Amino acid sequence: MGGQSSQATTQQSQTNPWDAAQPMLKGILGQLQGNMGNTGVTGAENNALTGITNNATNYASTYGPQANAYAGSLLSGGGALNQAGAVNQNYQNYYNQTNPLASNTNYDPMQTPGIGDRLQGLTDQITQNVNGSFAAAGRDGSGYNQKALGQGLASGLAPVLTAQYNQNVQNQQGAAGNLYGAGNTTAGIQSGMQQNYLANQGQGFNAAGQALDASNAGNNAALQAEAQRRGIPVQALGLLAQIGIPIGGLGGTSSGSSTGTQTMSGAQQFSTIMQGIGQLIPKGPMNFKF
Repeated sequence: MGGQSSQATTQQSQTNPWDAAQPMLKGILGQLQGNMGNTGVTGAENNALTGITNNATNYASTYGPQANAYAGSLLSGGGALNQAGAVNQNYQNYYNQTNPLASNTNYDPMQTPGIGDRLQGLTDQITQNVNGSFAAAGRDGSGYNQKALGQGLASGLAPVLTAQYNQNVQNQQGAAGNLYGAGNTTAGIQSGMQQNYLANQGQGFNAAGQALDASNAGNNAALQAEAQRRGIPVQALGLLAQIGIPIGGLGGTSSGSSTGTQTMSGAQQFSTIMQGIGQLIPKGPMNFKF
């Protein structure tokens, strides 16, 4: 025969592993408490922050207007098209000086200035030579004389007229080609100026942002300085807290309860019952009365 019995116990313990180090820890905490008043901005730090603010303010007031003017100039093209009128006028002058030669398609050599005088000189010279030869032979004015004169004039004047015709064609074509090239050159110059104008405008947007940064430099520096004035004490307190708070959490007290179950044999139960009965029977002599 067997049985079970249960028993509940409560335990409480206190841990204090740093008891031997308490004097040193108290000393550290005392030093931390003493440094609580040193977490603010020092005089040197304050002077440095004030200097940064002043320098930025001076920079903004000195270079801010120039940066704004520079950005405005670039946004307006930076003067890239200032010479456009002069370029156009140069082309117009060249065009006027080249015409009407460049547009003239009348290649008649007889319309060429000075050609008449040259032909007349050749005519006189050929006539004199041919007629002189026939006069010396006593045949001047004859039919052969007239025929020879015509042949001489044709052979002498035709090359001149042909050469002048070809020269007129060459002059006109050359002038037209030069005028075409001048037009392309002018267009290229104007296109380059326009591209430069657009490029300046693009740079102007960047410069505008830089000008804004320059204008805000003083305010931004002041904000950064004030942020550091606020942040330096907070950082110092944080460093102190990293040391002090863990120390304050050392050691502690813990408690708990537990319940256990024990199984007893029959002999153990019998022994326990007999011990209880024995405690109930009084010790010493017993008097019975009848």
